[in-house]
Amino acid sequence: MQDLDYLIEILKKKDVKVINRKKYNYIMYQGIETDYVYLLLEGVVKISSVLKDGREFNIFYVTETDFISLLEDSSDGEIAAAYNARVESDEVSFYRIPRRDFWRWVEEDFRLFKIVNDFYKRRLVMNLSIFQNMTVKGKKGAVCAHLYDMIETFGIKKPEGILIDFPMTNEDIAGFCGISSRSSVNRILHDLKGEGVIDIIDGQIMIYDQHYLRNFVD
Repeated sequence: MQDLDYLIEILKKKDVKVINRKKYNYIMYQGIETDYVYLLLEGVVKISSVLKDGREFNIFYVTETDFISLLEDSSDGEIAAAYNARVESDEVSFYRIPRRDFWRWVEEDFRLFKIVNDFYKRRLVMNLSIFQNMTVKGKKGAVCAHLYDMIETFGIKKPEGILIDFPMTNEDIAGFCGISSRSSVNRILHDLKGEGVIDIIDGQIMIYDQHYLRNFVD
């Protein structure tokens, strides 16, 4: 994102170091006090939230240069991460920015303020879409809508269809769709295979009929 290039130049001038993490390492833990703001440079990070019943609800993947999260919980003067953030690619690189410094820069720089404001607007639209998929369309509709969203995130065009070029387990999909059982996701994927909408090839999902999935998005 061009606007974030402006922030990255600031971080370089201020000699903020780039951090690297390996797959399945956590960058943030929900509810744990944090003194930093994180900006992803390269790799894939999954944002999730732990529900009251202990289940983990997956929210979205951060796959390009962007804030991992600016949303925080504040209690008794302490700032805690609002979400979990886990590395899903083999490796990621990111900036770990001291939180107090970052918000001081935002107060002093209107361009940075606009960047932050844009982030909140994008996340609001995304969260509303997620809520709609879960509450209106049922389990199958939620899975179909999620698969359609993954086309833009990880899709690669092939002669026969669109390959979701990223490993997703049934548990991952269940977590994104608010479904408590992996077997329910397995049944839905089996039905979609039977209808010729998708196939599973070497553990990855091939989408043959994206228009079918698109019907569950609007």
